[in-house]
Amino acid sequence: MLNDKELPKTLQQAIKYFSDDSVCINLVASLRWADGIAICQHCGNDKTSFLSTRKIWKCKACKKQFSIKMGTIFAESPIGLDKWLTAMWLIGNAKNGISSYEIHRSIGVTQKTAWFMLHRIRLAMQSGSIEKLSGNVEVDETFIGGKAKNMHKAKREAIIQGRGSVGKTAVMGLLERKGRVLAKVIEKTDRETLHAEVKTNVEKGTNLFTDEWRSYRGLDADYIHEVINHGIEYVRGNIHTNGIENFWSLLKRTIRGTYVSVEPFHLGRYLDEQIYRFDERKSNDKERFLGILNSVSGKRLTYNELTGSSY
Repeated sequence: MLNDKELPKTLQQAIKYFSDDSVCINLVASLRWADGIAICQHCGNDKTSFLSTRKIWKCKACKKQFSIKMGTIFAESPIGLDKWLTAMWLIGNAKNGISSYEIHRSIGVTQKTAWFMLHRIRLAMQSGSIEKLSGNVEVDETFIGGKAKNMHKAKREAIIQGRGSVGKTAVMGLLERKGRVLAKVIEKTDRETLHAEVKTNVEKGTNLFTDEWRSYRGLDADYIHEVINHGIEYVRGNIHTNGIENFWSLLKRTIRGTYVSVEPFHLGRYLDEQIYRFDERKSNDKERFLGILNSVSGKRLTYNELTGSSY
Protein backbone atom coordinates (compact mmCIF):
# COMPACT_ATOMS: atom_id res chain seq x y z
CA MET A 1 0.00 0.00 0.00
CA LEU A 2 1.09 3.58 -0.70
CA ASN A 3 2.48 5.32 2.38
CA ASP A 4 2.08 9.01 1.64
CA LYS A 5 4.29 10.06 4.55
CA GLU A 6 7.29 8.21 3.08
CA LEU A 7 7.07 9.90 -0.33
CA PRO A 8 9.66 12.56 -1.22
CA LYS A 9 8.81 16.25 -1.07
CA THR A 10 11.89 17.74 -2.75
CA LEU A 11 14.00 16.88 -5.80
CA GLN A 12 16.91 15.79 -3.61
CA GLN A 13 14.68 13.43 -1.65
CA ALA A 14 13.10 12.16 -4.88
CA ILE A 15 16.45 11.21 -6.45
CA LYS A 16 17.42 9.23 -3.33
CA TYR A 17 13.97 7.63 -3.04
CA PHE A 18 13.88 6.52 -6.70
CA SER A 19 17.38 5.02 -6.57
CA ASP A 20 15.90 1.72 -5.33
CA ASP A 21 14.26 -0.15 -8.21
CA SER A 22 12.00 -2.14 -5.86
CA VAL A 23 10.70 1.07 -4.32
CA CYS A 24 9.88 2.42 -7.80
CA ILE A 25 8.04 -0.77 -8.78
CA ASN A 26 6.04 -0.79 -5.55
CA LEU A 27 5.13 2.88 -5.97
CA VAL A 28 3.85 2.47 -9.53
CA ALA A 29 2.07 -0.79 -8.63
CA SER A 30 0.31 0.79 -5.65
CA LEU A 31 -1.10 3.51 -7.90
CA ARG A 32 -2.05 1.16 -10.75
CA TRP A 33 -3.66 -1.45 -8.51
CA ALA A 34 -4.86 0.24 -5.33
CA ASP A 35 -6.25 -3.03 -3.91
CA GLY A 36 -2.84 -4.68 -4.27
CA ILE A 37 -4.01 -7.19 -6.88
CA ALA A 38 -2.07 -6.97 -10.14
CA ILE A 39 -4.14 -7.41 -13.31
CA CYS A 40 -2.67 -9.47 -16.14
CA GLN A 41 -1.82 -7.15 -19.03
CA HIS A 42 -2.38 -9.96 -21.52
CA CYS A 43 -5.77 -11.47 -20.56
CA GLY A 44 -7.11 -9.23 -17.78
CA ASN A 45 -7.20 -11.97 -15.14
CA ASP A 46 -6.53 -11.02 -11.52
CA LYS A 47 -4.99 -14.38 -10.58
CA THR A 48 -1.36 -13.33 -10.73
CA SER A 49 1.78 -13.86 -8.69
CA PHE A 50 4.89 -11.70 -8.32
CA LEU A 51 8.25 -13.25 -9.20
CA SER A 52 10.50 -11.33 -6.81
CA THR A 53 13.76 -12.59 -8.33
CA ARG A 54 12.86 -11.13 -11.73
CA LYS A 55 10.59 -8.31 -10.51
CA ILE A 56 7.77 -9.27 -12.85
CA TRP A 57 4.32 -10.86 -12.53
CA LYS A 58 3.05 -14.14 -13.95
CA CYS A 59 -0.57 -14.84 -14.79
CA LYS A 60 -1.95 -18.13 -13.47
CA ALA A 61 -4.59 -18.19 -16.21
CA CYS A 62 -2.72 -17.51 -19.47
CA LYS A 63 0.73 -18.33 -18.00
CA LYS A 64 2.22 -15.19 -19.55
CA GLN A 65 4.50 -12.75 -17.77
CA PHE A 66 4.36 -8.96 -17.61
CA SER A 67 6.29 -6.12 -16.00
CA ILE A 68 5.10 -2.99 -14.24
CA LYS A 69 5.88 -1.03 -17.42
CA MET A 70 3.51 -2.97 -19.67
CA GLY A 71 0.32 -1.06 -20.44
CA THR A 72 1.84 2.31 -19.47
CA ILE A 73 3.84 5.11 -21.07
CA PHE A 74 6.96 3.20 -19.96
CA ALA A 75 6.11 0.20 -22.18
CA GLU A 76 9.06 -1.44 -23.99
CA SER A 77 11.48 1.14 -22.59
CA PRO A 78 14.88 -0.18 -21.46
CA ILE A 79 15.30 2.90 -19.25
CA GLY A 80 14.98 2.16 -15.55
CA LEU A 81 12.11 3.54 -13.48
CA ASP A 82 14.65 5.48 -11.38
CA LYS A 83 15.36 7.68 -14.40
CA TRP A 84 11.76 7.75 -15.60
CA LEU A 85 10.40 8.94 -12.26
CA THR A 86 13.16 11.53 -11.83
CA ALA A 87 12.40 12.93 -15.30
CA MET A 88 8.70 12.98 -14.40
CA TRP A 89 9.42 14.92 -11.20
CA LEU A 90 11.55 17.44 -13.14
CA ILE A 91 9.07 18.21 -15.94
CA GLY A 92 6.07 18.26 -13.61
CA ASN A 93 7.62 20.90 -11.39
CA ALA A 94 9.66 23.03 -13.81
CA LYS A 95 7.69 26.26 -14.10
CA ASN A 96 9.09 27.09 -17.53
CA GLY A 97 9.51 23.51 -18.71
CA ILE A 98 12.71 21.51 -19.05
CA SER A 99 14.56 20.73 -22.26
CA SER A 100 15.60 17.30 -23.49
CA TYR A 101 19.22 18.45 -23.29
CA GLU A 102 18.85 19.18 -19.59
CA ILE A 103 17.21 15.80 -18.97
CA HIS A 104 20.00 14.19 -21.00
CA ARG A 105 22.64 15.77 -18.75
CA SER A 106 20.73 15.24 -15.50
CA ILE A 107 19.85 11.54 -15.68
CA GLY A 108 22.47 10.22 -18.08
CA VAL A 109 20.54 9.28 -21.21
CA THR A 110 21.04 10.45 -24.80
CA GLN A 111 19.31 13.65 -25.90
CA LYS A 112 17.19 11.65 -28.37
CA THR A 113 16.05 9.32 -25.58
CA ALA A 114 15.33 12.27 -23.27
CA TRP A 115 13.22 13.92 -25.99
CA PHE A 116 11.20 10.70 -26.43
CA MET A 117 10.77 10.32 -22.66
CA LEU A 118 9.51 13.88 -22.24
CA HIS A 119 6.89 13.44 -24.96
CA ARG A 120 5.63 10.26 -23.32
CA ILE A 121 5.41 12.02 -19.97
CA ARG A 122 3.47 14.86 -21.65
CA LEU A 123 0.99 12.22 -22.83
CA ALA A 124 0.43 11.28 -19.18
CA MET A 125 -0.08 14.97 -18.36
CA GLN A 126 -2.94 15.13 -20.85
CA SER A 127 -6.31 15.91 -19.28
CA GLY A 128 -9.19 13.64 -20.17
CA SER A 129 -11.98 15.56 -18.46
CA ILE A 130 -15.29 15.82 -20.35
CA GLU A 131 -16.84 18.22 -17.85
CA LYS A 132 -17.77 21.53 -19.46
CA LEU A 133 -16.55 24.89 -18.19
CA SER A 134 -19.06 27.15 -16.45
CA GLY A 135 -19.37 30.28 -14.33
CA ASN A 136 -17.13 33.00 -15.78
CA VAL A 137 -15.18 31.82 -18.82
CA GLU A 138 -12.59 33.74 -20.82
CA VAL A 139 -11.99 32.83 -24.47
CA ASP A 140 -9.11 33.93 -26.65
CA GLU A 141 -6.86 32.73 -29.44
CA THR A 142 -3.16 33.20 -30.08
CA PHE A 143 -0.57 32.29 -32.68
CA ILE A 144 2.58 30.28 -32.09
CA GLY A 145 5.53 30.53 -34.44
CA GLY A 146 8.83 32.22 -35.23
CA LYS A 147 9.22 35.93 -34.60
CA ALA A 148 9.10 38.00 -37.76
CA LYS A 149 12.24 39.92 -36.75
CA ASN A 150 14.22 36.67 -36.79
CA MET A 151 13.25 35.80 -40.35
CA HIS A 152 15.18 36.64 -43.49
CA LYS A 153 13.71 39.79 -45.06
CA ALA A 154 12.56 37.95 -48.21
CA LYS A 155 10.82 35.22 -46.18
CA ARG A 156 9.22 37.78 -43.86
CA GLU A 157 7.78 39.75 -46.75
CA ALA A 158 6.51 36.58 -48.39
CA ILE A 159 4.57 35.07 -45.47
CA ILE A 160 3.84 37.74 -42.85
CA GLN A 161 0.74 39.70 -43.84
CA GLY A 162 -2.28 41.25 -42.17
CA ARG A 163 -2.49 40.23 -38.49
CA GLY A 164 0.91 38.57 -38.76
CA SER A 165 -0.64 35.13 -38.31
CA VAL A 166 0.27 33.67 -41.69
CA GLY A 167 2.81 30.90 -41.30
CA LYS A 168 2.03 30.48 -37.59
CA THR A 169 -0.09 27.93 -35.74
CA ALA A 170 -3.41 29.04 -34.25
CA VAL A 171 -4.26 27.97 -30.69
CA MET A 172 -7.59 28.54 -28.95
CA GLY A 173 -7.86 28.80 -25.18
CA LEU A 174 -10.78 28.76 -22.73
CA LEU A 175 -10.24 29.55 -19.07
CA GLU A 176 -12.71 29.12 -16.24
CA ARG A 177 -11.90 31.81 -13.67
CA LYS A 178 -10.58 30.23 -10.45
CA GLY A 179 -10.68 26.92 -12.34
CA ARG A 180 -9.04 25.05 -15.16
CA VAL A 181 -7.94 25.95 -18.66
CA LEU A 182 -8.44 24.22 -22.01
CA ALA A 183 -6.30 24.87 -25.06
CA LYS A 184 -5.96 23.19 -28.42
CA VAL A 185 -4.48 23.74 -31.86
CA ILE A 186 -7.08 24.86 -34.41
CA GLU A 187 -6.87 25.14 -38.19
CA LYS A 188 -8.72 28.44 -38.52
CA THR A 189 -9.92 31.32 -36.35
CA ASP A 190 -13.15 31.74 -38.30
CA ARG A 191 -16.62 31.96 -36.79
CA GLU A 192 -17.55 28.33 -37.45
CA THR A 193 -14.43 26.95 -35.72
CA LEU A 194 -14.50 29.22 -32.66
CA HIS A 195 -18.25 28.85 -32.09
CA ALA A 196 -18.00 25.06 -32.34
CA GLU A 197 -15.21 24.92 -29.73
CA VAL A 198 -17.09 27.18 -27.33
CA LYS A 199 -20.31 25.16 -27.63
CA THR A 200 -18.42 21.89 -27.15
CA ASN A 201 -16.56 23.01 -24.03
CA VAL A 202 -18.72 25.63 -22.27
CA GLU A 203 -22.12 25.22 -20.60
CA LYS A 204 -24.95 27.24 -22.10
CA GLY A 205 -25.88 30.34 -20.12
CA THR A 206 -22.28 30.86 -18.92
CA ASN A 207 -20.78 34.34 -18.64
CA LEU A 208 -18.44 34.50 -21.63
CA PHE A 209 -15.68 37.10 -22.02
CA THR A 210 -13.86 37.65 -25.33
CA ASP A 211 -12.07 40.38 -27.22
CA GLU A 212 -13.61 42.16 -30.20
CA TRP A 213 -12.51 39.63 -32.86
CA ARG A 214 -15.45 39.37 -35.29
CA SER A 215 -15.55 35.55 -35.26
CA TYR A 216 -16.95 35.67 -31.69
CA ARG A 217 -20.04 37.60 -32.79
CA GLY A 218 -23.31 35.71 -32.32
CA LEU A 219 -22.36 33.85 -29.16
CA ASP A 220 -24.90 35.90 -27.20
CA ALA A 221 -27.60 33.53 -28.50
CA ASP A 222 -26.44 30.86 -26.03
CA TYR A 223 -24.24 32.77 -23.59
CA ILE A 224 -24.05 36.02 -21.65
CA HIS A 225 -21.41 37.37 -23.98
CA GLU A 226 -19.34 40.38 -22.86
CA VAL A 227 -16.73 41.96 -25.14
CA ILE A 228 -13.65 43.99 -24.26
CA ASN A 229 -12.23 46.22 -27.00
CA HIS A 230 -8.46 46.06 -26.63
CA GLY A 231 -8.10 49.06 -28.90
CA ILE A 232 -9.63 51.18 -26.14
CA GLU A 233 -9.24 49.34 -22.82
CA TYR A 234 -8.09 46.07 -21.25
CA VAL A 235 -10.37 45.93 -18.20
CA ARG A 236 -13.91 47.18 -17.62
CA GLY A 237 -15.14 46.03 -14.25
CA ASN A 238 -15.42 42.25 -14.44
CA ILE A 239 -15.03 42.23 -18.21
CA HIS A 240 -11.54 41.22 -19.38
CA THR A 241 -9.50 38.33 -20.78
CA ASN A 242 -6.47 38.83 -18.55
CA GLY A 243 -6.61 35.28 -17.17
CA ILE A 244 -6.26 33.50 -20.50
CA GLU A 245 -3.71 36.06 -21.67
CA ASN A 246 -1.65 35.24 -18.57
CA PHE A 247 -1.75 31.59 -19.65
CA TRP A 248 -0.55 32.59 -23.14
CA SER A 249 2.30 34.52 -21.52
CA LEU A 250 3.39 31.46 -19.51
CA LEU A 251 3.12 29.22 -22.57
CA LYS A 252 5.17 31.51 -24.83
CA ARG A 253 7.78 32.07 -22.13
CA THR A 254 8.19 28.30 -21.90
CA ILE A 255 8.44 27.82 -25.66
CA ARG A 256 10.74 30.76 -26.37
CA GLY A 257 12.88 30.43 -23.27
CA THR A 258 13.23 26.67 -22.88
CA TYR A 259 12.14 24.86 -26.04
CA VAL A 260 13.14 27.68 -28.44
CA SER A 261 11.29 26.15 -31.37
CA VAL A 262 8.29 23.79 -31.42
CA GLU A 263 7.05 22.03 -34.54
CA PRO A 264 3.28 22.44 -35.12
CA PHE A 265 3.01 18.63 -35.25
CA HIS A 266 4.13 18.42 -31.61
CA LEU A 267 2.56 21.63 -30.28
CA GLY A 268 -0.46 19.84 -28.78
CA ARG A 269 1.74 17.94 -26.33
CA TYR A 270 3.50 21.11 -25.19
CA LEU A 271 0.03 22.56 -24.58
CA ASP A 272 -0.82 19.50 -22.45
CA GLU A 273 2.31 20.11 -20.39
CA GLN A 274 1.56 23.78 -19.75
CA ILE A 275 -2.14 23.10 -19.06
CA TYR A 276 -1.26 20.48 -16.45
CA ARG A 277 1.11 22.75 -14.54
CA PHE A 278 -1.35 25.65 -14.76
CA ASP A 279 -4.27 23.58 -13.46
CA GLU A 280 -2.08 22.17 -10.67
CA ARG A 281 -0.52 25.54 -9.77
CA LYS A 282 -1.83 25.35 -6.20
CA SER A 283 -0.44 21.84 -5.64
CA ASN A 284 3.00 21.11 -4.22
CA ASP A 285 5.80 19.23 -6.02
CA LYS A 286 4.82 15.83 -4.63
CA GLU A 287 1.16 16.26 -5.57
CA ARG A 288 2.01 17.32 -9.14
CA PHE A 289 4.31 14.31 -9.51
CA LEU A 290 1.70 11.86 -8.19
CA GLY A 291 -0.91 13.39 -10.48
CA ILE A 292 1.21 12.51 -13.52
CA LEU A 293 2.15 9.07 -12.20
CA ASN A 294 -1.52 8.30 -11.63
CA SER A 295 -2.13 8.82 -15.36
CA VAL A 296 0.56 6.63 -16.91
CA SER A 297 -1.67 3.57 -17.42
CA GLY A 298 -3.50 2.91 -20.66
CA LYS A 299 -1.43 5.39 -22.63
CA ARG A 300 1.22 4.57 -25.19
CA LEU A 301 3.28 6.58 -27.64
CA THR A 302 5.68 4.86 -30.03
CA TYR A 303 8.65 6.58 -31.62
CA ASN A 304 7.10 6.15 -35.09
CA GLU A 305 3.90 7.85 -33.89
CA LEU A 306 5.91 10.64 -32.32
CA THR A 307 7.95 11.34 -35.44
CA GLY A 308 5.12 10.74 -37.91
CA SER A 309 7.05 7.86 -39.48
CA SER A 310 5.10 5.08 -41.17
CA TYR A 311 7.83 2.50 -40.68
